[in-house]
Amino acid sequence: MTPRQFSQRTALPLAAVALLMASSLPISAQSFPSGTIRFVAPNSASTPTDIISRIISKELAESEGWRVIVENRPGGVTTIAATDVLNQPADGNSLYAMSVPSVAAPSLLPKIAFDLDKDFDPVIKATVSYNVLVVNPSVPATTVAELVALLKSQPDKLTFSSGGFGTPAHLIGEQFKQQTGTRAQHVPYAQFSQAIGDLLNGTNAFQFITILPVVDLIKTGKLRALAVTGPKRVPALPEVPTIVEAGYPSLVVEDWTGFAVKHGTPKEAVAQLNAAINKALQKPAVREALGKIGAEAAGGTPEQFGRMVGDQITHWHQVVSDAGIKVE
Repeated sequence: MTPRQFSQRTALPLAAVALLMASSLPISAQSFPSGTIRFVAPNSASTPTDIISRIISKELAESEGWRVIVENRPGGVTTIAATDVLNQPADGNSLYAMSVPSVAAPSLLPKIAFDLDKDFDPVIKATVSYNVLVVNPSVPATTVAELVALLKSQPDKLTFSSGGFGTPAHLIGEQFKQQTGTRAQHVPYAQFSQAIGDLLNGTNAFQFITILPVVDLIKTGKLRALAVTGPKRVPALPEVPTIVEAGYPSLVVEDWTGFAVKHGTPKEAVAQLNAAINKALQKPAVREALGKIGAEAAGGTPEQFGRMVGDQITHWHQVVSDAGIKVE
């Protein structure tokens, strides 16, 4: 927030000025952070949301002098992490690291004990990234159109894999089926490595997957890339067309990460977090680290992130509803 301006006829020692400025701030702003800041990631270590949280937390510790840690609370289609944050005081010291599964969770688990819109306050959209549609080389399709034709000729015969219900790979796969009028069986895995393994050995035919783990597999021919889900080509795979170039502009899908706090957190604390993370996202070292995992810095205001979350909840609710997905 902006400190109250002081007008003095005579110069004051710097220490006195600092004391006066601090005394002019609301208690909530003076006391933030009141302890260790926790980024609560709903995924296991080394997943994109976890890595992004660690990149940003490291920069905040260095530039702001805050004590910041990342804690992993996987499971429950992100609801375990969300509940963890809601069980803490509304002081801004605990941030929920959100992504696509977070906004799909209310539709996948309609009986969850919280309301994403009402129980959380948005802080910032941190990153944007995209997925790549890959097939096993044994699949006779070299373009998206050819894959669509193949799926239509063999309804429910081919399978696509994911790292579990509600993951981007699952949700984007379901949207792909809906918008292309195709049918394929979803095969969820508890571990990401298992999903990749069965894609490589031909057990499953295709998958929408985050780019970084499969760049080398694509370049060595172990997987065939058909398109990236973004509106423009990605530097890591410059030879792979976009889903727009492939003729399916409605299948542009953003994967993203953002942060929220428990509802009722002082606005001053939210503003400080937003400003600090926005500043961190401008650092060349942060941008370079994000680029290595195929992500781009986003940023913006809490209000912008809040509107996006609302739109995403509506969008994925429709996908989940149309697909008839139910998770116990």
